[in-house]
Amino acid sequence: MSDMKTKFINDPEQITPELLEGYVLAYPDQVKLGGENIVVRANPKSEDKVAIVTLGGSGHEPALSGFVGEGMLDCSVVGDVFAAPGAQRLFQALQLMKREAGILLVVLNHSGDVMSANMACQLAERVGIKVKQVLTHDDISAGIGANTEDRRGLAGCVPLYKILGAASEEGKSLDELVEIAERYNKNVATLAVAMRSCTHPQNGGTITDLPQGIMEIGMGQHGEGGGGQTPLVSADDTAAQMVDLLCQQLQPKAGDKMLLIINGVGATTHMELNIIFRKAYKELEARGLQVAVSRIQEILTVQEQAGFQMIMAILDEDHIDYLKNKRADAPYWTTIGK
Repeated sequence: MSDMKTKFINDPEQITPELLEGYVLAYPDQVKLGGENIVVRANPKSEDKVAIVTLGGSGHEPALSGFVGEGMLDCSVVGDVFAAPGAQRLFQALQLMKREAGILLVVLNHSGDVMSANMACQLAERVGIKVKQVLTHDDISAGIGANTEDRRGLAGCVPLYKILGAASEEGKSLDELVEIAERYNKNVATLAVAMRSCTHPQNGGTITDLPQGIMEIGMGQHGEGGGGQTPLVSADDTAAQMVDLLCQQLQPKAGDKMLLIINGVGATTHMELNIIFRKAYKELEARGLQVAVSRIQEILTVQEQAGFQMIMAILDEDHIDYLKNKRADAPYWTTIGK
């Protein structure tokens, strides 16, 4: 049973459909349900433009469905709490999105998501649906220079939704969008740190036990272990350590233009996130790097986990343009545009 003393929920088995029902009721001008646990744009874009689709478990709100909307995702396929949606549901969404321009499916590198995506794409191709996949693998906790297949997908997928959504609205082809995505993928890195694990809202279970006064840099999306537990240090020391590791991975050169996002994962306050961002920004500045795109926001949470994800990327000029200057109107990411 779920720990009913710490969550405002009803039936634990109905968490996902109920949260999605509430979500689309709150933002009817931007999103609607296109099927069971399938979130789509309330105002679909022209079918001569590539559809951008993603998938993932619930429990990480606002990710991933919070980024469905004009200039971002066309469709988000939602699994149960912390679980990938099945291949059949994803296939249903691909059928909904079918168009001559094609579909780009953005998949976070987690075994369940990858399995569902591969199976659904096979089914889609059999019935003539044009679809390509892009796999995100921004988590560097597997080690500096680790093979991409060993690196998990974290919140670095969200800026990619903005980039791809804007490029699709501009009329870029499916192949052009894949190239844009892979350039971003090669130059993005994320690290997560936690000092308290989340609980699973359906059963109250925890994945990792972090004692008081201990933190773990390299924590996974659901509290999976990463880089090892160490004593909790100050905001400045934590930020400096994480920036150093991310820069070791990315190898930016003085003058490079950077993305810097501090993503709160549930229980860490915006006060703390601002303090972390301040030090991370100064660390990049001291290396001769220019922060061109930045955010402090909860874009992907992990229930009441305490900690944050630091997302960093070296940005090409077109990525900067898509992130800063192109209109987006999703419930959790709005850009006025120029």
